[in-house]
Amino acid sequence: MGETAIDVAQLVDDQKLGAFTIRLVFLSFVIMLADGYDLLAASYSAPALIKAWQLKPAQLGPVFSASPLGMVLGAPLLGWLGDRFGRRKTVILGTLIFGVFSLATILAQSVDQLMVLRFLTGIGLGGMLPNITALNAEFAPRRMRATLVVIMFMGVTAGSALPGAVVALFPGFSWQELYVIGGVAPLLLSIALALWLPESVKFLVLRKGAGARGKLERLVRQLRPDLAITPRTTFVTPENAGASGAPVTELFKGGLEWITPLLWVLFVVNLTANYFLYSWMPVLFNAEGFSPSQAALTTSCYYVGGVVGGLTISRLIDKRGLKAVTAFFVVGCPMVACIGIPGLPSGVVMAMVFFAGACVIGVQLGLNAASGMIYPTRIRATGAGWAFGVGRLGGIGGPMMGAMLIAMHLPLAELFLAPAIPLAIGAIACFVLMRLCQTRFQGDQLNDVAAVRAGA
Repeated sequence: MGETAIDVAQLVDDQKLGAFTIRLVFLSFVIMLADGYDLLAASYSAPALIKAWQLKPAQLGPVFSASPLGMVLGAPLLGWLGDRFGRRKTVILGTLIFGVFSLATILAQSVDQLMVLRFLTGIGLGGMLPNITALNAEFAPRRMRATLVVIMFMGVTAGSALPGAVVALFPGFSWQELYVIGGVAPLLLSIALALWLPESVKFLVLRKGAGARGKLERLVRQLRPDLAITPRTTFVTPENAGASGAPVTELFKGGLEWITPLLWVLFVVNLTANYFLYSWMPVLFNAEGFSPSQAALTTSCYYVGGVVGGLTISRLIDKRGLKAVTAFFVVGCPMVACIGIPGLPSGVVMAMVFFAGACVIGVQLGLNAASGMIYPTRIRATGAGWAFGVGRLGGIGGPMMGAMLIAMHLPLAELFLAPAIPLAIGAIACFVLMRLCQTRFQGDQLNDVAAVRAGA
């Protein structure tokens, strides 16, 4: 019998959505729950911490910024490790780092110690994101790749609600209890990941390390039980291994010279607008005379809109690529700017906030998915990691920009114009990126295999 070759890229693209892929998306969704939980755990623990340590609220500012700063370092660093040693190992490593230092936070005795531990927690959190994104992008069929990656990231939204639920269910809690949950959960999750999280078949074909053959056979049989695999079967991919270690310079070669910096610009400007709105909407609505319940309800429309926008944009990206992201940027500008129009009925404001969330959060979920689809396998986690890491600078700058503008006592209409400006920049940059990607991928769809075969 002659030698047969299985193209794993084509195998993944043509697969039916089965139990294997659904299990991977579910595990990834649970990982994102931990990310979402951590996002708001510090905020919900703050009142109890201020009371216990007799602090002024402003003293916790560095603590709130420490985790995003850790993600700035962790995302590119562990993204590089993921391209060198594998997505599976690095996701588990990031989960362990996150869990250990989140749990260690209960031992903090000062704001400085708390800040350091939150920074180290952020390294683990940031490192999980690019690797789990790359892993899902490399297992999802092409026709619904963006959809499955966005569904995975919906875990962040769901996880953001968990600290509030803990506080509501356990009144009178100590601040340490939130971090106990936030630390024990990922440590337990790391055991489940060690048992059930697969390595990327595309990564295994490229690396051909010790034991890769056996792992490949097991994974391919799970994806396609109907395939006949013999000792003479070989596994191939259109890509080549490229430079060892996936240095960051690879992100600016082979047609990526402008694509990578434009992707970074989009992450920064959208996260600037997102974190501005996320951080300051409740405060601004309260200052405008909304009751606390009305301000909370109006703000919640932002996240509901984000879920709707994320699911919508994911299907559009799978069919139309970055055209959908460009359109959401364009629509998001006036939606955000109009929130601050004085004298609008509360129902109209809620509608504006809903559509703003659909556009801004939708764009971010779309960019998260695109970062896992633009780069070839050999540098996918590195590319996504740098995009996530650089983007966090916008997440840090957005709240700071809001604080500065509020201190200037600007009217509400002008305050909501501020986040619309980076969205306008994003619309222009995204249009340019869309045209570059259409050339690279020979069409609208973000098809990495097409790019390789075209020589990009």
